[in-house]
Amino acid sequence: MGVGYSFTDWNSRSVLNGTHFIGMENFKEIFTSNKGYLSGIGNTLKFTIISNIVKLIPALMIAIMLQEGLRGKGAYRTLLYLPSILPFVIIGLIFKSILNYNTGLLNTIFDALHLGILKQKWLSDLGVVWKSIYSVDAWRGIGYVMTIFLAGLNTIPKSYYEAAQIDGANFWQRLRYVTLPMLTGSIMINLVFGITYGLKVFDIVYVLTNGGPGHATEVLTTYAFQLYSRGQYGMSSALNTILLIITAIIGVFIVKTMSKQEVQQ
Repeated sequence: MGVGYSFTDWNSRSVLNGTHFIGMENFKEIFTSNKGYLSGIGNTLKFTIISNIVKLIPALMIAIMLQEGLRGKGAYRTLLYLPSILPFVIIGLIFKSILNYNTGLLNTIFDALHLGILKQKWLSDLGVVWKSIYSVDAWRGIGYVMTIFLAGLNTIPKSYYEAAQIDGANFWQRLRYVTLPMLTGSIMINLVFGITYGLKVFDIVYVLTNGGPGHATEVLTTYAFQLYSRGQYGMSSALNTILLIITAIIGVFIVKTMSKQEVQQ
């Protein structure tokens, strides 16, 4: 139904004027106007890529350290996983307060330590706003990604590591030739979840910056939400259709990649 409305002029006045088929006009508006829709698509793809990188690598490192027998690993697992069960809106509001330039906890600490040079307008400076969003998102998501990696690590037979040690393999060689190949499934699962989340990201961006400063952090979902709020339902549906197409293309690529790896294994 939503895809069909992408090709209409459906809006808040349609009750009086009716809804009319307009072909590709909504999509033409998205790709040719100067209203920032293309930058929203770019920001969505950029967020999807970078947010996965800043979560996958640290989460894998932490999971390996915990698996190696780090003291108090049970407590660390719990502490790292807890943020992932908190609602996005709550996390966004907490960090919006912490990162406030004038009254936020972070800049207050810098002032107290006479490190005022480190103070930043974390959520309104073009140079750091995306870094702030990625950091908050990573704080919330690393524990979840780590848990999936831990589950994968627990399925690797210890005899593989023992055989590698007998052959004289050091830590990095065991990581390269034993751990990573055996974690392919966990990596792909995390990528599927991470890419799906990244393409549909809304809450954390909306609460932290509302797409600002200006439209610098607008993503597809925030633009679609704004259009829907203004009664431009057809345009909003067109943006969601583009998101659906991007998700489908990436999904097909991931499925084909996973199928090839299963055949190779």
